[in-house]
Amino acid sequence: METEEIIRALPKVEQHVHIIGSTRPETLLWIINDSGAESPFETVEDIRGFFRFRDFPHFIQVYSAVDDLVSKEAYYERLTYEMLEADARCNVRHVECIFSANDHVRRGLDYGMMLDAINRGIRRAERGFGVTCTIRVDLVRNYGPEVGMRVLDWVGEKGDNIVAVDIGGSEERFPPGPYEEVYRRARGMGLHLVAHAGEAAGPESVRDAVELLKVERIGHGVAAAKESALMGLLRERGITVESCPVSNLRTNVVPSLRQHPIRDFFDRGIRVSVNSDDPTMFGTDMNNEYIQLHRELGFTVSELFKISLGSLESSFLPEGRRLELREEFIEEYGDLTGCDENF
Repeated sequence: METEEIIRALPKVEQHVHIIGSTRPETLLWIINDSGAESPFETVEDIRGFFRFRDFPHFIQVYSAVDDLVSKEAYYERLTYEMLEADARCNVRHVECIFSANDHVRRGLDYGMMLDAINRGIRRAERGFGVTCTIRVDLVRNYGPEVGMRVLDWVGEKGDNIVAVDIGGSEERFPPGPYEEVYRRARGMGLHLVAHAGEAAGPESVRDAVELLKVERIGHGVAAAKESALMGLLRERGITVESCPVSNLRTNVVPSLRQHPIRDFFDRGIRVSVNSDDPTMFGTDMNNEYIQLHRELGFTVSELFKISLGSLESSFLPEGRRLELREEFIEEYGDLTGCDENF
């Protein structure tokens, strides 16, 4: 097999993908027609043009516009199923998807009905493709800690398949610190802790997420590369950086993939995963993410498999399932490469 064929066939785990950011242009057009919503979009090409971003703030505007159009809870079943279908085509075996619940509750949708629809999509995808999926709830930092506490109330009452919390949104305007008590409560509820940090703000955002929120993983984390001491802290605490290279290129967080810090993180022993973030909006998928790292940053097949295996090991799956999948991953890697490496 050619190198890129092997990369496509590698078993993978995705830790950072937004359900709304996985909306296919064709599906968004179907939603517009089904709901009768007023929209400037008449064709799939109109929507593809809309998904071209100038920078990160512009991306947030576009993402919010898609949120506005998802006006029925039931739409989440199709969105989730199609997200997992795309991941399964990239040989992704487990996904940890992101659900920004309050984005839709504030627009009048019912939290419990949306969660049920997401889980229907997850069950359908597991039956159809063998891919499993758990959910993390994005509290969305723009709404403030009080709303974050309210979202935890919802999760406490109905938390089917929810394993973690996160704060996305406008990082440069809403730092992690005010969420300290919210995260303390989430930890007490048995939820895993993640935060978007170091994407649209500086190293201090990453440091606060680590030291104040006590996160286990950092979404994006690009700005951490600016401080050697902070990189040392991430390595020392075993915190995984959920890297989203193509996303960071599309929103101008990095000027080119060759200048993305994932290579530096990896070489310094920081745990990293590779993820598609908002794949249909950024024109990417998990295979493309891995292949771009090979082409632009010289990652070998062996290094990419180490990232894949590390993504599994830092996933929020139960230990027994992680060990089962680890054995499967290593066996598949050996079959693909003919190598008997010690991982």
